[in-house]
Amino acid sequence: MTTALVIGLGVLLVITSVLLVVLILLHRGKGGGLSDLFGGGVSSSVGGSSVAEKNLDRLTIGIGLIWAACIVAVGLLIRTGS
Repeated sequence: MTTALVIGLGVLLVITSVLLVVLILLHRGKGGGLSDLFGGGVSSSVGGSSVAEKNLDRLTIGIGLIWAACIVAVGLLIRTGS
């Protein structure tokens, strides 16, 4: 059972890692970024940032928290399993 859980968490860790890379690359930096390729460069700024950018921030933080929880869980399972 522990092995299946570690494998499942490992798969989730790989998926969230790839998602984090993509989401971070979509963020607008000082010079634009990949978000300009997908139409992110044209946005109306309300309070300094668009609604899409705020939602992207929230999604990135949420995926980051899931990623961190997976790392802690895999570490604990491997430590207690040996």
